[in-house]
Amino acid sequence: MNDTRARVAGWGTRLLAALGLAVDAAVHASLAGQYDAVTAGISEGTLFRVEAVAAALAALLVLLRWHWIGDLFAGATALAGLVAIVLYRYVDVGGFGPFPDMYEPIWSAAKWWVVGGTAIALLALGWRPRGGYRSSRAP
Repeated sequence: MNDTRARVAGWGTRLLAALGLAVDAAVHASLAGQYDAVTAGISEGTLFRVEAVAAALAALLVLLRWHWIGDLFAGATALAGLVAIVLYRYVDVGGFGPFPDMYEPIWSAAKWWVVGGTAIALLALGWRPRGGYRSSRAP
């Protein structure tokens, strides 16, 4: 793959990852208020807001600087959202410590949006053109 194609492919994957993370952030931010009543020490709405901020920050990191640390944070954020949705869909973990019982045994449209967004982000973050990361300072 020549240098121009590698750059285009790199930007394409970065944009896909950022888009997936933006979907995750938007869905969690829009639903947070509905889950404020589910609380132990920390409300589920607060956890949704934390996920929304983390996903938005991860999207910005992926777009602004192509670096493994940003990709690691973005991947961890997307994976955490995906694992939480699947876990609390199928397993009644119950509340523990300051965390509320977040078991919700349904598949809603919002969950599908988050699953799709995080899956796209994880797939895009897992692909690198030959040559891997490039310094933005290189000529």
